[in-house]
Amino acid sequence: MKIWHRHSGIILPVLVIAALTLWPVITGKASNRESAFTILKAIALASSLNILLGYTGYVSFGHIVFYGFGGYVGLFLLTENEWSLWTAMLAGGLASGMLAFLLGTAILRLRGAYFALATIGINEAMKAFINNFDLFGGPTGITLNFSVYKPYGGAAQALQTSFYAGAGLALLAIVLSHIVRTSKFGLGLLAIRENEDAAEVMGVVTPRTKTWAYVLSAIVPGMIGVLFFFKNGNVEPHDAFPLHASIEILVMVMLGGQGTVLGPILGAFAYQGMRGYLVTSEFFKDIQLSVSGALLLLIVLFIPAGAIGWLRHRIPTLRRVLA
Repeated sequence: MKIWHRHSGIILPVLVIAALTLWPVITGKASNRESAFTILKAIALASSLNILLGYTGYVSFGHIVFYGFGGYVGLFLLTENEWSLWTAMLAGGLASGMLAFLLGTAILRLRGAYFALATIGINEAMKAFINNFDLFGGPTGITLNFSVYKPYGGAAQALQTSFYAGAGLALLAIVLSHIVRTSKFGLGLLAIRENEDAAEVMGVVTPRTKTWAYVLSAIVPGMIGVLFFFKNGNVEPHDAFPLHASIEILVMVMLGGQGTVLGPILGAFAYQGMRGYLVTSEFFKDIQLSVSGALLLLIVLFIPAGAIGWLRHRIPTLRRVLA
């Protein structure tokens, strides 16, 4: 019974991923497949950021760095070394994890606003570096040759392959989030979030714990970056490191509920639905990011625990389900 109670919170998130995966299969519509892929990608990115933001309390505006860097590494290996998509995805994830380890060792000594500002600087510095790095194509980036898609049945079939791989990565992200949340390591992260100085007194080795949380939060975005740019056929600096994407991921996590497994999923659904309306609206399409910023401010002011936190507070019986 203890094991069941401990892991019951993962059931609903897994069912959501399964439903999203089956939706385009049942309907047979390519448009539904693309919509589902966008949501699955958002879930994977938000759930990975939740490991740092939700469990440790460190606000990162540079989470998209790992997505872009991993994407570049993966596409370079696909084009220059003729690696398979699967090994390139793994390499992209590991490369992003290594980058997070190096960065985390330095910047996780900072706290609060200083850490947040440092992550913005890292994002812009990485974009500038890649823009001038000739090995990765400089400002023109990397473009895949159509021959890359032959092992996957051609470009059209590769879209289907990418969709199922995206579903797998979203599932990996939420399972990893759940494992961290229910582990002794996760308890150390939560202690840091509540009071870092007290956590140190209680025996948590905070620099090492925060760094590994940062590394874990970076691996899935690196893999997602490889998959997304493989699907698109090219990667360029402005597409790989958009600062506004990091802000959007933050909004998703906080909207759904940071520190919960289900929260980033709910936030991804809600934000992607809102974003779909904003970008197609004549009035809102040019101020989409302003709306996102205003939404983030409202969340911080009125529902800092997010939708899941608000529901758990209002309806205590849901606490076992809405983990």
